[in-house]
Amino acid sequence: MDDKQTLPAQHQDRQPGLEHDMHPQPTYLSTDYRAANKLAGKVAIITGGDSGIGRAVAVHFALEGAHVALVYLDENEDAQKTLSEITKHGGQAIALAGDIAQEGFCKCVVDAVIAKWGRLDILVNNAGEQHPESNLEDMDEQQWEKTFRTNIFAMFQLTKLALAHMQAGASIINTSSVTAYKGNPMLLDYSSTKGAITSFTRSLSTNLAAKGIRVNGVAPGPIWTPLIPSTFSAEKVATFGADTPMGRPGQPSEVAPAFVYLASNDASYMTGQMLHVNGGSVVNG
Repeated sequence: MDDKQTLPAQHQDRQPGLEHDMHPQPTYLSTDYRAANKLAGKVAIITGGDSGIGRAVAVHFALEGAHVALVYLDENEDAQKTLSEITKHGGQAIALAGDIAQEGFCKCVVDAVIAKWGRLDILVNNAGEQHPESNLEDMDEQQWEKTFRTNIFAMFQLTKLALAHMQAGASIINTSSVTAYKGNPMLLDYSSTKGAITSFTRSLSTNLAAKGIRVNGVAPGPIWTPLIPSTFSAEKVATFGADTPMGRPGQPSEVAPAFVYLASNDASYMTGQMLHVNGGSVVNG
C-alpha cells in the first residue's frame, strides 16, 4: 500500500452500485452519535435512501424521531438492510422502488407518504448518478440527458409535488457536491447538474421564504458510497479522497448530521445555504 492509497482497489460493473458488495462497508452511524429527538413527529422523504449518504440520513432521521420513506431505484437488498436498521432502533419507515426521473413515480411516492402518515415535513433530494468521460466530444447526448433527468429534473418534479403538502416549518434539503464549486474534468455531466442544484436551492429558498419553508443543501466532498466503485476504475478507487486536505474519503456517517441540522429547528434561521462537508477543501460558496 503506497502513501496515496486510501481504499482497497475495487470496481462494480453496474449502476447504481450496491453497498453490500463494497469493502470495507461504509459507516452510516458512528458509535458516538447521540440523538436528541430533534425530528420527533416529522415525516421525511429521502431519495437514494437505500444506501450511502441516503442510508445514513435515513437512520439518523429515524433516531431523531422522524418517520422515513426511502426512495430508491432497484437496490432491494440494500433498501431492506436500511429498513431493518431503522426498525432495530425503533423507527418507522417504508421503502418505495422506482425511477424518480419519471413524474408518475414521483406522484406515487408523495401519495404513498400522505396515505401512510398524513403529512410531509422534510424532503431530501439526494439521489444521483455520474458517468466519467475524458472528452466532451466523446460524451453521448443521451447519457448527458439521463444524468440531468436523474439529478435535477427529478428534483424539480418531486419538490413540486411535495410542496402541495408542506406547511410553514417544513424543510427541503438538496444534495449538491464539491464538484459544483471546483469542477471535475472527468465528470462534466455530474458537475453541471450539481451546479444547477446549488442554483435551484438558492432560488427556491427565496421563493418559499415567505411561506416559512426552508431550502438548503449539503455539498459533500469525496464520500465512500456505492456511487464510487460503480463509477470509477479499481485504480482510481484505491486513491479516492487522497487529494483532500484530510487525505482520506469521508464516511456517510460524517455527512448525515449536517442533514439533521438543516432539517431541525436548530437551523430555523438558515435558508438558501450550502454546508460543505468535504474534508477541508475551501470553495467559498
